[in-house]
Amino acid sequence: MKRVNSLLFLLLWIGSSLVAQDKQIKNVIILIPDGTSLSAVSAARWYQRYTHPEMPQLNIDPYLCGTVLTYSSNAPIGDSAPTTSCYMTGYPSRAGFVSTYPPADSANDILPVDPGKAYQPLMTLMEAARITQGKATGLVFTCEFPHATPADCAAHSYDRSRYDWIAPQMVHNGIDVLIGGGVKVLAPEMKAYLEREDYGVFLNDPVHFQSYEGEKMWALFHDMDMPYELDRRPEEDPSLAEMTGKAIELLSRNENGFMLMVEGSKIDWAAHANDAAAIITDMLAFDAACGVAFDFAEKNGETLVLVAPDHGNSGFSIGSDRCKDYSRLTKDELFETVSRMKTSCDGLVKRLHDTEAGRLKEVIRDLTGISISDDEYEQLLRAGDYSGGELSDEERMKGSTLTKAVAKMLDNHLCFGFTSHGHTGEEVFLAVYDPTPNRLTGHRSNVEINHYLRRALGLEESLESLTEAYFAKHTDVFSGYKYAVTTKNGIPALEVKHKKTKLEIQPNTNRLIHNGKEIKLNTVVVYVDKNNTFYLPKAVSELLNK
Repeated sequence: MKRVNSLLFLLLWIGSSLVAQDKQIKNVIILIPDGTSLSAVSAARWYQRYTHPEMPQLNIDPYLCGTVLTYSSNAPIGDSAPTTSCYMTGYPSRAGFVSTYPPADSANDILPVDPGKAYQPLMTLMEAARITQGKATGLVFTCEFPHATPADCAAHSYDRSRYDWIAPQMVHNGIDVLIGGGVKVLAPEMKAYLEREDYGVFLNDPVHFQSYEGEKMWALFHDMDMPYELDRRPEEDPSLAEMTGKAIELLSRNENGFMLMVEGSKIDWAAHANDAAAIITDMLAFDAACGVAFDFAEKNGETLVLVAPDHGNSGFSIGSDRCKDYSRLTKDELFETVSRMKTSCDGLVKRLHDTEAGRLKEVIRDLTGISISDDEYEQLLRAGDYSGGELSDEERMKGSTLTKAVAKMLDNHLCFGFTSHGHTGEEVFLAVYDPTPNRLTGHRSNVEINHYLRRALGLEESLESLTEAYFAKHTDVFSGYKYAVTTKNGIPALEVKHKKTKLEIQPNTNRLIHNGKEIKLNTVVVYVDKNNTFYLPKAVSELLNK
């Protein structure tokens, strides 16, 4: 009887394995905690255990399965532009490059680089999923929308700061749901375009954002970036978890599935500022968003969720040589002070700028629980940009700002360490939920992350072949035809003529004019001034014979 039961168990196990093997991935959610070193995750977990002893685990914990080495094309330490670009395109690129092929740097390139492809826009996973599979696409973040990580999913530029190029590309690149910051960046003509395309557009409108039932939506909050979690006002700004839930709700209506990228944007900003409280609480806000994604995936059964930072930042550590016997400090000594903070360093500075000198100590105590010393108080008064005191310019410290003074003050009362205010090159964590047996584990490179997501999406065409088809040089597309690149008011334009046919093409949109009529393309047209080249679909040449 025991043998029969064992055989039956084996048959059932084999059967369940075969079913699992047959499962298909319909939806992909990638969550990126920007600039998050592993120590930031540890600090967030300890903070949560300290403030909520009944919650010893983060939402990502059951899914942690490896590490990722991220890098630029010619340097081990990357910024968000080339590192997230690699997740999206499969190619590491230069610092500041948004989904764009790098120029060669033969002495330093980590992987082989083809000099002939320099500045070539690269097809992203999100673009490919929309174009070839009809999937819905979405972006959720807390920075302004043309910032590096969201831009890497749906735009192309060798200069991440060129919002005048990147913003219109994102508007015209068919993103179904976009939620985050950047009201000021959305020009009136961009908003008008979205509304003509049947998007619900909500600017600083949390009520209608939450109640919206349409299929396509852009919802933006604040002129540029959204507040740190510590400074967020729930009645004005949805949490990252709420934004993630809304995006999934809308995107999951597409019968072909969806691809969503969620970024915890300002963990990175807090690390740049060496603001331990903001690092920890923004990481926890991001983890809550991960919880929303994992819950959906487990119930849905056809969704892959991958969580990985794009790079580390600041050399953040729990413990510092500044603290006597720091390795012997209790959990109270390490986490009580930071757990009492009600605002980020940035939020505190904004409050203190509007506070008269006599109330500085009181306001700091109310917002942080810290009683500052007379010397620290003096440092604040002498900050060059503090206007609440009566000191003359001569009495102020040259080069000192209220931000620097507050950061130093907070540092004095905490025992967290930092090696820098910039990015760092250590590997980052990997967490994956995969409903198939193909879960990615172990130590991986950023290139391997892209290849894993490609396979999960089941893309039949390679990103390389799609790049060739949709981002071809205009000199190749219109070889044998008469064309000219002109510039008017600083904006380049491409004009092509053949017999009675005329094409007028401008960059950073998905529109061109064919004999006076507007035609909509599947991708945006990209112009690169470095080589005076337009990149556009090869098939556009067929319009010259119509």
